[in-house]
Amino acid sequence: QDVWVSKCGLVSFIKCGLVIDVICCSRRKNNESLTVQTLCHDPALPLEGVAAGLRLNSSSRDCVMRSSGHDAILVCSCQGEQECNDRLLFNTGPHDVIPVVAISLVPPVFVALVATATFYLYRMRRPGKPSPPTRPDWPTKHPQSQYQSQYQGHCQGQYQALALPTARPEVSHTRLLSLPGDVLSNLLEGWGPRPQQLPITLEALVGKGRFAVAVKVFTGEESASWSSECSILSDPHLRHDNVVRFLAAEARVPQGNARTQYWLVLAYHHMGNLQNFLSDNILSWEELVAMAGSIARGLAHLHSDTTPTGVPKVPVAHRDLKSSNIVLKSREECVICDFGLALRLDLSRTADDFAYSGQVGTARYMAPEVLESRVNLEDLEAFKQMDVYSMALVLWEMISRCSAVGEVGVYQPAFGSRVCEQPCIDSMRDLVLRDRGRPDIPPAWTQHQGMGVLCSTIIECWDHDPEARLTAHCVVERFKFLDEEGRGGEEELQKGCAQIVQCTLVMFMPKPQMLYVYIYCLYICIGYIYN
Repeated sequence: QDVWVSKCGLVSFIKCGLVIDVICCSRRKNNESLTVQTLCHDPALPLEGVAAGLRLNSSSRDCVMRSSGHDAILVCSCQGEQECNDRLLFNTGPHDVIPVVAISLVPPVFVALVATATFYLYRMRRPGKPSPPTRPDWPTKHPQSQYQSQYQGHCQGQYQALALPTARPEVSHTRLLSLPGDVLSNLLEGWGPRPQQLPITLEALVGKGRFAVAVKVFTGEESASWSSECSILSDPHLRHDNVVRFLAAEARVPQGNARTQYWLVLAYHHMGNLQNFLSDNILSWEELVAMAGSIARGLAHLHSDTTPTGVPKVPVAHRDLKSSNIVLKSREECVICDFGLALRLDLSRTADDFAYSGQVGTARYMAPEVLESRVNLEDLEAFKQMDVYSMALVLWEMISRCSAVGEVGVYQPAFGSRVCEQPCIDSMRDLVLRDRGRPDIPPAWTQHQGMGVLCSTIIECWDHDPEARLTAHCVVERFKFLDEEGRGGEEELQKGCAQIVQCTLVMFMPKPQMLYVYIYCLYICIGYIYN
């Protein structure tokens, strides 16, 4: 045992003859019997064969048993209290603790190392890992081969579908500005031997050894617009499934033409823009929710100051959001494109830097504060609120072509025939500011349960007061609830109502008071659930 009580008549310290004496105890083992002896002892003298002052810790207040050099005899000494040798201590050396502590720490340290290594490998090899930014100091090159296009004549700011052939001839005076090294690898990601054949049926031959890209061509006079759009789209943190993908940008002088052209190479989506698609197609309710939700997600990503993985990014305001600047990936997903008027909302910029950034865009989709030229340039949120207003008009156009509202009329852009095909700013100012006009929402639209929520969202997004509008992130949350309603029924929609109320209330409060609103709305949500 580690502690043993002597249970014998102890010699007290006071009874010892000298002040320097200490109380000692010896424990002797003879066969199966133990003998314990206590006595006063001068530390300067040997005891039981132990050399004076070598093994006895005479200044200790505890009687710690130590070996005397003979296996059968253990001795200890103590000083300072009477009967300090009543409890004899064994095996108290610190050398016994270190191995136990070391052994106990090995498992958690090993688990932590394995978890750290696993997380690191996941972050480095995950499919959606952003590519590194393009270095601005890359040297100018004259590549041996470039893209071959079917481009004829001049095109100002228009998109063209190109085909990239396997064998490409040289193009004179071509300067490749940026081409991420992972473009081809990402395009071919997922290809390779498969255990089963893919469910693919060959229908028509559209080309050999090529893949299509979209090229936006700028003239020399539009080089500033080209440079601005390149600087925004080339940011790797802007990459998102619902934002057009940047592939490359280059300045070139075609053979036989002395005028420099500026090309912006983007991902190509063959279904065209949303405006033309709505003119020729009617949407189902499921398609409407999916497509409109993807637009909201794309805009929310532009406005966000972080990526989906939490990496900081500079928010971007599109400033020309309309149905013709949105292209379709499929009948369930859209992509925001055309960033010619986009603006980086960098906090380091001042109001003077945004002095000429107010009244831009397409007049039909301009927010009231833009038409009135009263944009608060000191508040970067004002630029985001302008985008939300424009998105509301696009959503209205999509609803007007949805079969869930009943009889579907021909496609009309926002405000329809109340203005001409290409209205000027003065016409829109009279309609939107003076008459407070908005696109009509017939009562039949709100009879559909989900459509009622969507119409309410649109009304809040095109509110005359910019501060009262929803944010793009709030619109994304509402589409999540609508999607859950479609998959989970009415109960899923009711569970999200409290959070929808929260999103709406926050928009009416000044920013310093938002914390209190969140607490209040949390209280509402809890009460809603328990009731």
